Amino acid sequence: MRALRRFTVRASLPEPLTPLGMLATNLRWTWHPPTQDLFASVDPDVWERVGGDPLRLLAEVSAERLEKLARDENFLSRTRAVADDLRRYLTAPRWYQRRQDELAHRPSAGSRLPASIAYFSMEFGVTEALPNYSGGLGVLAGDHLKAASDLGVPLVGVGLLYRSGYFRQSLSADGWQVEHYPVIDPSGLPLELLTEPSGAPILVHVAMPAGRVLRARIWKAQVGRIPLLLLDSDVPENDEDLRGVTDRLYGGDQDHRIRQEILAGVGGVRAVRTYCELTGHPQPEVFHTNEGHAGFLGLERIRELVTTDGLDFDEALAAVRAGTVFTTHTPVPAGIDRFPVDLVQHYFGHGELLPGIPVQRVLALGAEDNPGLFNMANMGLRLAQRANGVSKLHGRVSREMFRGLWPGFDTDEVPIGSVTNGVHGPTWAAREISKLIGEPDVDGPVGLRGMEPVSDALLWELRCGLRARLVEEVRRRVRAAWRQRGASDLELGWTDSVFDPDVLTIGFARRVPTYKRLTLMLRNPDRLRALLLDPKRPIQVVVAGKSHPADDGGKALIQQIVRFADDPEVRARIAFLPDYDMQLARYLYWGCDVWLNNPLRPLEACGTSGMKAALNGGLNLSIRDGWWDEFFDGGNGWAIPTADGVSDANRRDDLEAAALYDLIATQVAPLFYDRGEDGVPARWMAMVRHTLATLGPGVQAGRMVREYVDSYYAPAAASAEAVRADGYQGAKQLAEFRARVRAAWPRVRVVDSDLSAGGASPPLLGAPVTVRAQVDLAGLDPSDVDVQAVVGKVAESGELHDVVTTSMAEDGHGGYAVELPLPHAGSLGYTVRVLPQHGLLATPAELGKVVLAG
Repeated sequence: MRALRRFTVRASLPEPLTPLGMLATNLRWTWHPPTQDLFASVDPDVWERVGGDPLRLLAEVSAERLEKLARDENFLSRTRAVADDLRRYLTAPRWYQRRQDELAHRPSAGSRLPASIAYFSMEFGVTEALPNYSGGLGVLAGDHLKAASDLGVPLVGVGLLYRSGYFRQSLSADGWQVEHYPVIDPSGLPLELLTEPSGAPILVHVAMPAGRVLRARIWKAQVGRIPLLLLDSDVPENDEDLRGVTDRLYGGDQDHRIRQEILAGVGGVRAVRTYCELTGHPQPEVFHTNEGHAGFLGLERIRELVTTDGLDFDEALAAVRAGTVFTTHTPVPAGIDRFPVDLVQHYFGHGELLPGIPVQRVLALGAEDNPGLFNMANMGLRLAQRANGVSKLHGRVSREMFRGLWPGFDTDEVPIGSVTNGVHGPTWAAREISKLIGEPDVDGPVGLRGMEPVSDALLWELRCGLRARLVEEVRRRVRAAWRQRGASDLELGWTDSVFDPDVLTIGFARRVPTYKRLTLMLRNPDRLRALLLDPKRPIQVVVAGKSHPADDGGKALIQQIVRFADDPEVRARIAFLPDYDMQLARYLYWGCDVWLNNPLRPLEACGTSGMKAALNGGLNLSIRDGWWDEFFDGGNGWAIPTADGVSDANRRDDLEAAALYDLIATQVAPLFYDRGEDGVPARWMAMVRHTLATLGPGVQAGRMVREYVDSYYAPAAASAEAVRADGYQGAKQLAEFRARVRAAWPRVRVVDSDLSAGGASPPLLGAPVTVRAQVDLAGLDPSDVDVQAVVGKVAESGELHDVVTTSMAEDGHGGYAVELPLPHAGSLGYTVRVLPQHGLLATPAELGKVVLAG
């Protein structure tokens, strides 16, 4: 018989054990070993069976066992100690509070941190016990919340709760990916429903076309100090199709997707407002949009200011932009969410979703080269005064990719910075590593302690133990996967000996879009086979990853790997492990000696999996893309050469695969198997030690969040305060300035200019030259503009590069002049340009307006 419906009953704990309930529902346990150990001691067998999930443990452990523990003074003492530690963690001042005190004593303007920041993301990978993520973006968001909690940053996370999460993956008999969507009961998850005093759920309302309303409940997960609000549309008050809006992560057609993104953005802002009013939490001063999916949040904030504060659209836009940070994770145009303009008009054109907001203004924010499409990344950039990519290389790629929004500016002037992603060390470092070399100091200067006293032999023994643990997990999962594919236990005796705890182990695990090149290792199957089966220096490769359900190309890549790994000749040395999630990821990061990453450069925005391997002493073998481009130093792994300039994709793959095989055969494997008399590979361990000492601190999410606080959140809070002061006078002035500039700009021009040099001819490096110009400001005041002399080297094309830019002084009659030293020897050139200038602009390029001489 099948159940009509599924529901979860939470355990009723004996009164002395009530602190266990608090410890189970605060997700700090996911990165706090003493809390995990406490729950494991409740019932070790049940703990292992439920995959280390405290709520499931408490639901399944016997009442008799709980009663016995309620009388066990030793257990109660441990419980009180862990609960007291959590209370201190939640209330004691941390890095952010100390930083606030520091800045409060500085007289400089803008030296203030925001009282609250709202962080919006379409997915959050906090723990496998809360399956609300698909891959790197979600895990990055989860690590952002955890690091913010450790640092005391007053963040509020906002997203959606997916009733089927992301799919579970298995394999068919022929190796094709098969998706399964389990139904998740929120009451069985570490979540709390926001309710009215009557106990009724608080609902967020979002208007839909044809007079319909999309309603959503608000669930709260507590991630240490950080509340994470998740909206759930599966409520009886909704029409059936609207109940399914939050059914699956990244599922459905474009109509389904835009409903999700409207709920995440518009509904998300309303959820934050409701939560803050309910709890007294400060309303956010800064809104951080993590990728374009939740970008509609800016439109809702504009609506608030128009309908409640009486601002017009442009004034509200200025106010919203000032306090918004936008992070793009997309290195290719094809990865950006785009919706047909007609679809956006369908949802925003009826006037009920965002009253007072003209749909044409909405469409203009998402406009792109194709007039039929609405671009979510373009909207995110236009709604944010500050934007960044997620590695230094990705910042450069993003500036090139979006430079069309700032015409006339050089690529390096496009106002998109970078904050390289980081990973949460306490979540991803094996406990053995942390105990041996010291935990990262998440609440102080980032660093690892205690490396010096650790001998190579001890560190090697630890690494071998982690590899052996991975081998056991590989065997278990290979056996389970073959059973799922229809094999009987009689056929699976060979799975007891797959992989070898003494063999060099290479890991490759990530999402499976084409650009990540899952099958690059298969370009020459014979060479891979030879490496796997080398009699003296064998390797073994463990592979995992999910392809998007609609991506048959990605599924075909998985099938190729699976079929190769099915070959009896090599199946003891290579395995594809289905259903890649955070739990499997930890085994891989802990146990792999080498982490392989071979994307098509520069299409990897950051790629944090290699960072997690590095935290455990794994060495990276990677294309210099994403984070590895800036962190590779020659001693912490290997850089796979790239065939830059080769336009033929197949030839490029062949060349880079050959380089990969050569690196493994001539450098990686020989170094691993080069053992001293004590059996320890000393040169290998020197690289491991160097990796832990140098990459360990650099890849921490604590470092990332500090950068966001100092370079983005604090400046955004200062800008938001400036435009909000005195009844939004700053926003009104900025909007009026933008309107004046917009009207006059087509007529602004540099009438004439010249450069004169006295002394030697030709002039010498460093000699002073004077640049003069006559400028027609078309009625603008000289204070509205910055007239600049630009001097630099000249390419054969006439383009300036390596430029030095200097503001020119105005003489009161439209004339401008400046004296400056010649910055370079060789062929130089100059020009003059005019830019808008206002104290509330974050960068000179912000308005995307520039007039060049000539």
